[in-house]
Amino acid sequence: MNNLTIRRATAADESAVRRLAALDSAFPPTGDVLIAEVRDELWAALSLDTGHAVADPFRPSGDVVDLLRFRAEGATADTTRRGRALARVLPRVA
Repeated sequence: MNNLTIRRATAADESAVRRLAALDSAFPPTGDVLIAEVRDELWAALSLDTGHAVADPFRPSGDVVDLLRFRAEGATADTTRRGRALARVLPRVA
């Protein structure tokens, strides 16, 4: 997977996140949201407030959601646990 970008959603991303949620037959994530884009296409979004995620069901986006959850853990997780989690996820995404 090339050119994966994880970033905070902005107001400009709102309609794209709503479309993604509709594809996933789910409600859009609310509050502070992280999004994952692959080659500038939205694949997944995760609410930092609730943990609710949506993803494109027509793409192999499960591992991308795992990366969003990993990123959302941020500084709250201890480094050893984060390192093990990253080691499990990265080979699948590559």
